[in-house]
Formats: sequence, structure tokens, C-alpha cells
Amino acid sequence: MEETDYIIVGAGSAGCALAYRLSENGRHRVTVLEAGGSDRRFFVQMPLGYGKLFYNPAVNWMYSAEPDPGLNGQRDHIPRGRILGGSSSINAMVWIRGHRADYDEWGAENPGWGWDEVLAAYRQIEDNEAGGNDWRGKGGPLYISRNRKGLHWLVEDYITACGEAGLPYNDDFNGESQEGAGTYQMTIRGRRRNSAARAFLRPAMRRKTLSVVTGAQVTRVLLEGNRAVGVEYLRDGRRHLLRARAEVILSGGAINTPQLLQLSGIGPGGLLQEMGIPVAVENANVGAHLTDHHGINYTWKMKVPTYNNILRPWFGKALMGMWYLALGGGPLAKSINHGGGFFRTRPDLDRPNMQLYMQAFSTLLPRAGERPLLTPDPFPGLSLGLSNCRPTSRGHVRIASPDPLAHPEIVANAYSTAEDVEEMLLAVKFLRRIAAQPSFARWVEEELRPGPQVQSDEALIDDFRQRSGTVYHPSCTARMGPDPAASVIDARLRVHGVEGLRVADASSFPNLIAGNTNAPSILVGWKAGEILLKDAR
Repeated sequence: MEETDYIIVGAGSAGCALAYRLSENGRHRVTVLEAGGSDRRFFVQMPLGYGKLFYNPAVNWMYSAEPDPGLNGQRDHIPRGRILGGSSSINAMVWIRGHRADYDEWGAENPGWGWDEVLAAYRQIEDNEAGGNDWRGKGGPLYISRNRKGLHWLVEDYITACGEAGLPYNDDFNGESQEGAGTYQMTIRGRRRNSAARAFLRPAMRRKTLSVVTGAQVTRVLLEGNRAVGVEYLRDGRRHLLRARAEVILSGGAINTPQLLQLSGIGPGGLLQEMGIPVAVENANVGAHLTDHHGINYTWKMKVPTYNNILRPWFGKALMGMWYLALGGGPLAKSINHGGGFFRTRPDLDRPNMQLYMQAFSTLLPRAGERPLLTPDPFPGLSLGLSNCRPTSRGHVRIASPDPLAHPEIVANAYSTAEDVEEMLLAVKFLRRIAAQPSFARWVEEELRPGPQVQSDEALIDDFRQRSGTVYHPSCTARMGPDPAASVIDARLRVHGVEGLRVADASSFPNLIAGNTNAPSILVGWKAGEILLKDAR
């Protein structure tokens, strides 16, 4: 049996940041085990190339949810990164921390996780192109693009239309206020995606104390009594054992982490017994509380050219490819979400409960097995999307087999509460309100989805049940909290009832933040390193 000090299971957003912090002082041997392979792939590095990764099993776990009544019985596709950098290597690169009140809610029961503490950590992490101030960081390992150059010109009219609809301009969604419309900051540096692997893991891999093993799928945590002492993993068809002299940290994400805990005998007792797995620690919260943002796009045919006109024809692809390769510019060097925003569906709410996305292209006619960012519709199309920020619907992740290579059962329960349905109904009406404003409406030829015939509340609800789905932010399945009756880990990320075992990834969120989850996942990994180093003294 090989030995190391710390084992990190998963080289995703949190795992990469954790490996960077934990190996920094040179006193501890750290081993990262990643089921996927290298991130040195062209479509990973090219920002808009993530459309090619959406259905690629070489870099993607390719999960599917169970048929969901809230989505009219459809099975939602749930891509998760199976590659160095995890989902930060296949995502849309939007950098959103979340609302300060989200973290105050975290910190109310979990010391060290309130807004003041996480703001200090974010400012250590960031190297923001816009410069440092009381809100932004400068000089940290993760470069954040301000994303103000090379945007489609319709972004400006979208922002103006939002203002006409009552949603003012916001210069920085990560600043003093989240509400408003504007452009998203991006994890893009130069012409390349700035994933957690690029920003944290690859620099750390130059240290002699860090080892990274790819193609290593961990199958269970090794327990001796109530202490985690190592892991078992498969690599190249062979079984390996790795012992941890200090601790094991699970950073596999909101799907893989509860799956691995359950396979290791930590989870709902009845489920484990049904699967023939000896119960080491019974905790019904392992895999429970699954929370995710769900969203929908409304799409218009435009009177003026959009990215469809240049990215659809072969000559346009060739021209954009040459622009990208020669000069590092053009739409291939960016995410498709150029504009966005946050708004409240009711004025009595104390903070935004919906997120906006503006995309100067459309994909109503997708190719089979591909999210066609590089092959949009054969007409000038534009989409405005939105997703709920604080859904009340809850699902679960449960192993469906004792086979560690089998995918778990994922139940989202989208729109399973009246509150979520009511919020989304108000939200889609606001999308149409934006589109009706002069600065936007003057460029519109017709609404394509859902179409002007969809007007009644019943028809709008049926439409978003039929067409919406996850925006890929699963969280909270090993949630943090002081009470084992309602959580899986404590504020120091220690698994209740098990010594030497911690969780640091999106599964550990006490509740889902308002916005994209890459930033808070990196935050958890960063703070996990800080906590582990303090506890090792």
C-alpha cells in the first residue's frame, strides 16, 4: 500500500484550489486522484469550444437525471467535468460569487463562512483585470477577465432595454450590489480558458510535494473503525490502495461525493443495506438536499445579423478560426453569455431571485449529440435566458448499484413547489417585458420560442416545464451544518461521525448561492486548505 499525507479525491474546481493551498508550504505530501485525463485539449482551452464538450464522454461524466414530472417527464442531461479542472474545464466560465446574504446565511450556523470571511478569501483568490478594491482581489492566482472588449454590439442595446424595463445598469455583479444588468466577468486569460487546473493545479504541480494521478477512479474510502485511513481506486483496470497519514478530502462534486460516501458505507442505512453495503455511519442526509438552478431561453428572430450569421456557414467558421488562431480574438475567444443580470420577480423581495443571460445567437435546430455553439441556426437569432437563484425544490443522489462504475440515481424534482412555479412564471413574463422595450424591439422580427401564441399562465407554465432544464449547478448533497440530523459535515468540513475525512466541493454548500457555482466551489477548496493547515499545527 502506497502512502501520502493528504489524499484529495477529484481535481475539479475545489480540488485544484485545495491542492494549491495544501501543498504551498512544502511540509505535506499531497496526492490528487482524478478519474479523468489531461485538460490539454484544444476545445477545452478554446473558450467557445465548450459546446464540443457537452456530450463528450472523454471529458464528461454524462449523467442523466431520472424522468422528472416537473419537466413534463423528461430526463435532464447533467454534464460534469471528468478531466483535470473538473467542470471548470467544460463550463461557460462566468465568474459570480453570489449575494452577500447567501454567505451570511451560511455563516449563521457555520462559523467562518459568513460574508466578511468569504470576501477576504475571494480577494486572496482573485487577480481581477478591473483592479483591486474593497470588493475585488488583485494579485491572486486566478485571473478574472473584465469582459468588456469584443462583445457583440447588441449587448449594449440589451442592457439599455433592461434599463427601460426598470432594471438599471450594474458595473460589477460581484461588487457592492448584485441587482441590475451588465456584462459577466469571465475565467478567461488571453485566448484560453482559465480553468482551476490552469490557475491552481498546474502551478502547484511544479512542487515536489504534490502528485497528481489521472485515470484514477476512487471506488471507496478505507475505514478503520470510525477513521478514514485511505482510499481504493481503479487505474488501467487494476486495483490500488493509497493510505493517508493525515486525512482524506472528497472533492468530487455534488454527484460523485455522495455516491462515494454511500459506496463507503456512509449514508442512508436502508439504502446501503438494500445494496449489500455494510453501514459504517448512518446519515440520511448523504445525497439528500440536492438543489440546482433551472432555467429557460426565449428566442427571437432578428432583423440584424447575430453570431448565427458568421458561425453557421463554413466560410464564417474558417474566418473565425483564423482570427482566433492568429490573433486570439473573435467570438471563439469568449463565452456565449456576453450579457446578463439579476432581478427580483416581486418588489417586496430583499434581494434578486432570478439570473439573466444574453446570447447573441440561437440554437433551436441542434445537431444530435452536440450542444451546437459552433453550429447555430441558419437565420439571425438571439436568446435571452434566465434561471432561478434560490429554488425551494429538493432532489437527491443515491447509488443505484453497489458497482462503483455505475452511475447513481439523480432525482432533481424541478419545479416541485408552488413557489418555484410562481417565481418562474413571473420571471418569463419579465423576459418579454425586456424584449418589448424600444432598444430591443426595434431589432426583432418575431418571437420564435415559445412564440406569441403562448400567452396564458397555464400555457407559459407548460412551456417552461417542457423546455427548461438544469443550468448545471447541482449542490448541497453533503451539506454543511452543526447538526448531523440535518447535515453531513461541520463548519470545518469534517464528516460527522468519521475522523480524518472531509468534504470540500459544491456538495458541501449549506444552501445554493445566487449565481454560477464555479466561484463558490473554488472558494470552498481555498478555505479547506486554510482550515486543514491550521488543524495540522
